[in-house]
Amino acid sequence: MTENSYICTKFFKKLKSVKIKEVVSALERFAPLPLQEGFDNAGLQVGLTETEVSGALLCLDVTERVVDEAIALGCNLIVSHHPLIFHALKRVSDDNDVQRTVVKAIKNDITVVSMHTNADNAPSGVNFKIAERMGLKDVRFFGPEKLVGDIMGGSGVIGELKEGVKAQDFMMMLKRQFDVACIMANQLLQRPIRRVAICGGAGAFLLGDAIRAGADAFVTGEMHYHDYFGHEQEIQIAVIGHYQSEQFTNEIFKEVIERECPGVKCFLTKTNTNPIVYV
Repeated sequence: MTENSYICTKFFKKLKSVKIKEVVSALERFAPLPLQEGFDNAGLQVGLTETEVSGALLCLDVTERVVDEAIALGCNLIVSHHPLIFHALKRVSDDNDVQRTVVKAIKNDITVVSMHTNADNAPSGVNFKIAERMGLKDVRFFGPEKLVGDIMGGSGVIGELKEGVKAQDFMMMLKRQFDVACIMANQLLQRPIRRVAICGGAGAFLLGDAIRAGADAFVTGEMHYHDYFGHEQEIQIAVIGHYQSEQFTNEIFKEVIERECPGVKCFLTKTNTNPIVYV
């Protein structure tokens, strides 16, 4: 064996020794669990963490099909955005899809970890990824912020487009960038849109903060009917769908894992878990 091949062998052996707990630790350094909202259940969902990582499947939601995908890829770790176990389970049987997914993960020695509102609230987290897709500049938090250690987090971000655009053109850009079949909006704004506020997922609670921050538009994943009232020509509301707004979150996980845990094989799910169809 040559010296170079010996060094390469040692290098790859070292890469293969990463344990699941090291990946979890890297993710939680990026998005500390204390950044999550009080209603949330981020973090370890199912499984053991002392095992070496055979591969990580990265997704938005964990379903039985996603677990099947992990099995086919040889992955023993699933990292999701939405928690598999959001509400407390009183038993684990085959009563519903969550219970069946938990059972399948356990039977196949697959660990499930979820980074939810802690990833929403983290610097360079979910909302920053949305802003990146939109080409926003000078992106920063707006509204209430939360300090955890030396990390400042927040539920929404705001930034500027390179130049003002018409509301119709803004909507077309959102449809292209997020593969949106239709956008729910209030009356189209008659002034150019340049400053844009963002909250992935269900962000109606930040609409008032977006207005106070001087946003021309507020982009989120879902809002209630009555939230649209009273804002005509004040701010452009653009609701693109919960799944659509957060679909690129798995790219964040990939970036963190590949940077902090070199050698861990990462796969972006090919399973579309959006339960909503447009007809």
